[in-house]
Amino acid sequence: METKRYCFSCDLKDDSKLIAEYKEYHAAGNIWPEITKSIKDAGIVDMQIYVTGNRMFMIMEVDKTFSFERKTEMDANNPKVQEWEKLMWNYQQALPWAKEGEKWIALDSIFKL
Repeated sequence: METKRYCFSCDLKDDSKLIAEYKEYHAAGNIWPEITKSIKDAGIVDMQIYVTGNRMFMIMEVDKTFSFERKTEMDANNPKVQEWEKLMWNYQQALPWAKEGEKWIALDSIFKL
């Protein structure tokens, strides 16, 4: 299967209690099943989130059915995704250079071995 990779970054609020809670929401088995389903239904075949301090990095592998426009539309029409995103925003904060309304910012690839 041919896939494409996208990488993103977002910050967490710099509060150790909130960071611990956010990590707990994302621990194995804790993400709401509706969220996992919405991710897979959008054509995302693998997603990983890494954190250092309060900075997060997300790696997404997508198949040929994926598009950002389709994912945005699917999320906007899914009340459970909207509920999850609202809850997660209690823990997240925009990167300092994010535009109004931007959450996860796409990273530019600058090196590949």
